[in-house]
Amino acid sequence: MQTPWHCQTSDDALATLISSPAGLTREEAGRRLAAHGPNRLQDKGRRGPLAMLLDQFKDFMIVVLVAAAVISGALGEAVDTVAIVAIVILNAVVGFVQEYRAEKAMEALQQMAAPAAVALRDGSPHNVPATDLVPGDIVLLEAGRVVPADLRLLEAATLKVEEAALTGESEAVEKDTAALPEQELAVGDRRNMAYKGTFIAHGRGKGVVTATGMATELGKIAAMLQETAEAKTPLQKRLAAFGKRLAMAVLVICGVVFAAGLLRGEEPVRMLLTAISLAVAAIPEALPAVVTIALALGARKMVRQSALVRKLPAVETLGSVTYICSDKTGTLTLNRMTVEEAQVDGRCGRVDELGLPRWQESAATGLMQRPPALFLAALAVSNDAHPDKNGELLGDPTETALAALAARYGLTRGELEKLLPRVAELPFDSERKCMTTIHRLPAGLASQSGLAGARFLALTKGAAEALTERAVTVLLASGLQPLDRPALLAAADGMAADGLRVLGVGYRLWAELPAAMTPETMETELTMLGLAGLLDPPRQEAAEAVRLCRSAGIRPVMITGDHPATARAIARRLAILADGAGVVTGRELAAMPPADLAARVEGIRVYARVAPEQKLDIVRALQERGHYVAMTGDGVNDAPALKRADIGVAMGLTGTDVSKEASAMILLDDNFATIVKAVREGRKIYDNIRKFVKYLLTTNAGEIWTLFLAPFLGLPIPLLPIHILWINLVTDSLPALALSAEPAESDIMDRPPRRPDESIFAHGLGAHAIWVGLVMAAVVLGLEAWLLNTGAAHWQTEVFTVLCLTQLGHVLAIRSEEQSLFRQGLRSNLFLLAAVAVTFGLQLATIYVPFLNQVFRTVPLSPADLGMTVLLSGVVFVAVELEKWVKRRRSRRRDARR
Repeated sequence: MQTPWHCQTSDDALATLISSPAGLTREEAGRRLAAHGPNRLQDKGRRGPLAMLLDQFKDFMIVVLVAAAVISGALGEAVDTVAIVAIVILNAVVGFVQEYRAEKAMEALQQMAAPAAVALRDGSPHNVPATDLVPGDIVLLEAGRVVPADLRLLEAATLKVEEAALTGESEAVEKDTAALPEQELAVGDRRNMAYKGTFIAHGRGKGVVTATGMATELGKIAAMLQETAEAKTPLQKRLAAFGKRLAMAVLVICGVVFAAGLLRGEEPVRMLLTAISLAVAAIPEALPAVVTIALALGARKMVRQSALVRKLPAVETLGSVTYICSDKTGTLTLNRMTVEEAQVDGRCGRVDELGLPRWQESAATGLMQRPPALFLAALAVSNDAHPDKNGELLGDPTETALAALAARYGLTRGELEKLLPRVAELPFDSERKCMTTIHRLPAGLASQSGLAGARFLALTKGAAEALTERAVTVLLASGLQPLDRPALLAAADGMAADGLRVLGVGYRLWAELPAAMTPETMETELTMLGLAGLLDPPRQEAAEAVRLCRSAGIRPVMITGDHPATARAIARRLAILADGAGVVTGRELAAMPPADLAARVEGIRVYARVAPEQKLDIVRALQERGHYVAMTGDGVNDAPALKRADIGVAMGLTGTDVSKEASAMILLDDNFATIVKAVREGRKIYDNIRKFVKYLLTTNAGEIWTLFLAPFLGLPIPLLPIHILWINLVTDSLPALALSAEPAESDIMDRPPRRPDESIFAHGLGAHAIWVGLVMAAVVLGLEAWLLNTGAAHWQTEVFTVLCLTQLGHVLAIRSEEQSLFRQGLRSNLFLLAAVAVTFGLQLATIYVPFLNQVFRTVPLSPADLGMTVLLSGVVFVAVELEKWVKRRRSRRRDARR
């Protein structure tokens, strides 16, 4: 087995690749290109647009709807046929668009490849297409370029690489060339490697190509993205199961109704038409449209709340999630390094609590005797960060954070360099872990400060332990004092334990600069000024979002490529991690058998130094435990997990195109709190879909019970086929669609997430449909029996009208599971109120419009008869309101017992 590249020395890597520092010859590069193939990400065979479109018609519900359209056409019901066909086409188009857009994830990933590279060919540098690079090529790197392939570094001069898109690290990584002893290192810890798709932030370097195309780390992610199947949403699963069960039940019942009619002596042709009409009416052809409209309304509302939904079912899915697996950098944090704590003038604490002074020009003469002022001045002037035309600081994230702190107190590099001009510098080096800038002191400054003879000020900043080794004194307000190294290191360790990156700042005064300004001469006998502890801080709104997730029964989990100490600090601040709880690292995860991960995954809250394939493992483990998982992220490394999760949520501002294309939802403001709003919207949408299903089932049950029981009670079939189709058309359309506009119920975010295996019939929905359907049938059949007994000629018109209007009373009553309609108020959903009014008007038209009397075989009713039908129709409304009253009493008793 080959030794990992990061464990090999530069010479060993060149030998393994049969290369040299001079690179390859053009002939050899051509041979290797033919053997290895171009340096590009390969597409997996994809289906064409036509195949995607045809796939949309394979769903069982769609097949049933097509059959319903055929039956309606056979009956001559053109309106019903057109409506069903339109719904089927709409559903197919929506599904096709969603799938087609999802396929773009791979294309976005390919665009991250560098278009060109500088490689040594025949011993001299040449611009070559990045796609022509081969293993063994020597590539030159410089600031501003994208790394074109995976490289083992041969040279690194102050080289820093931004790897956030690949590893999740918010800070540019300092690179060197030394071989690393540990074989099992995470990508972010391989300091002698540079990877395809990352960005050179600073310095220059040279590396030998170790992998190209799909063999690179970026290619491995691409392969995972291609192989990862998108999970069906909870809504899709529930509606598929509901549609199959309902369609099967309806077909059986229609067969029984047809047989019962024949046994009673009804005309066979009429009974066949009745059974077919009942089947058409009972099949939920409006369901896909209602669901699509409900999701579209939710998506439209969420765009106004900075959440862009790419796949409509994702809106509802968020209402089902039990875990939110969130990236740290840029999602829970600001993705901006900030100085959180400092140690200066013998005091240590948060920056805001130290009382650091604001800069005043009049205080310049006392600068060398005021430790806090000199500390801030050093952060500002010994710094390469610079503002752009808009005043935003540009440069290394650490330096911009230090410069931003100094600027808060009125010190900027531009102003201070007029007082302390830079005359020389010793750049940062990863081996000595510090840098030094040398500044000329104004003649009056040193003399007035009692430091006559000092002409130059050398400012050194770097790792706390490196500065402590080089310092001998410390500057306090009382003057120079011997350095207490153990106390200073203890302060640094305390900051590091809180997840902060700790830098030390020191200085030395010179009368004359030495002839050889080297680290050995300039960075010794320093005077310590203080320590700065830096962190990418959590978003202020993220803490509240995490709290709301917990109250809604959703468990937030942090999965990051960052250091464990940093991850622990952020997680504790956000209350994701309890005191004393541990952090699981990628290395521990790699050594953990799948059975152990499955057993522990529900209790782990923070993962650090995690590789992309491990994020997938975590999501899968949670899903195998029966959970619905939301995954947030912004990097390329997040894309496979975003696609595999039940819902992938990408960041809109900082997210890569790859992560956005692989996701179902994009947060336009990168605000974790927006997810909580989406959860609320998702739960509301599912509630409204359940209300529609309850309404639909009850409506169908009332019709089925009426037609099924009439023959057994010795009554003629009460409705004509046209009556059944009309009731289906007017009651299953406008009122059902209006239910999608119902506002959220008051306790929607106080409930736990729905159980992943929960049926859409849960919480008494099925029982409600059965008993209310029986009440409808009892009212209708009771009225029919009474009218036939009295010899009323218009009995069928009244029965037809009562069955239609009882459903309008029912739709008003089921707007809430427990709350009374009188407490909700009719005006809280004006769309539904209008739908009920329009439907009522249409039903009156079938009674009182002469032309429609002929179509529907109805007769005008007297005011007394119409009043009686309206009164009888209210029985169902009263019955459902009584059911809700009983539920409210039970809830109050339950709460009292608690």
